[in-house]
Amino acid sequence: MWFKNLLIYQFTKPFTLTLDELSDKLAERPFVPCNSQDPSSRGWVAPIGDENSPLVHSANGYGMLCLQRQDKVLPAAVVNEFLDDKIADIRDREERIPGRKERVELKEQITFELLPRAFTRSSRLYAYLAPREGLLVINASAYGRAEELMNLLRETLGTLPVLPVKSAEEPSAAMTRWLLNGPTPNNFEIGGECELRDSRDESSVIRCKNQALDSEEIRNHLEAGMRVTRLALKWQGDIEFLVDEKLAIKRLRFGDLILDKISDIHTESAVEQFDADFAIMTGEFAQLIPALVDAFGGPSDPTTT
Repeated sequence: MWFKNLLIYQFTKPFTLTLDELSDKLAERPFVPCNSQDPSSRGWVAPIGDENSPLVHSANGYGMLCLQRQDKVLPAAVVNEFLDDKIADIRDREERIPGRKERVELKEQITFELLPRAFTRSSRLYAYLAPREGLLVINASAYGRAEELMNLLRETLGTLPVLPVKSAEEPSAAMTRWLLNGPTPNNFEIGGECELRDSRDESSVIRCKNQALDSEEIRNHLEAGMRVTRLALKWQGDIEFLVDEKLAIKRLRFGDLILDKISDIHTESAVEQFDADFAIMTGEFAQLIPALVDAFGGPSDPTTT
């Protein structure tokens, strides 16, 4: 349940539903497994994994929700093999070769016939709402996956006025300045990984890992016009992550101080453990997210972007 990636969205209008009301709304779009002819299915499930638990797990004013996705797995090679056999049969029986339009129709028919026999693959995507801060935080590394959750949430609620969180200063410019001239913002340390891109040629990329980023080589690249688009940071000595030019946080790792908080809590059930983990995690993020945005000059006005 501990998030490994953060895509952070800011509400442009106050989120006025209570978490209980949100849970009731999600119950109108529960996850239902694919039937024999459905290629995929999406819906809400209880984050804790117990079907009797609420669809919004709440702690300290934060509410976690979970999108479950199920897809039929039908390899293209299998469909194409059946299609080839079908075309060969038509050629032998009717002494003709189907045209492009007919091939497309045959492929759709074969897919429809094979779907009931296809395997299914399921996955879950977690997010949490922070109504006080006006944030939606999604545990996804790709914006496409985040959009999938937001689209279903928008359909469920009828509206979802959010935009990606933005800072007053362009993150790439700030990170480039930190490596060139410093200083690093308070409570942040620069790690040993970065990505550089050429301002004049976006296809020109240098990725550095396990290197001293204050080296002369890195400085030469930056002075030649390259800019930092991804940078490893450590916050308060206990949370390590990569942040990119869109303020996406990836590859989160929690240090001993946070892990000790977890081990100090004695729980008797999976529910209690989930609740404790969620409370600690969101408590840390409640400090990290604004600190990171402040490091880039503070938040920009989401209603003007």
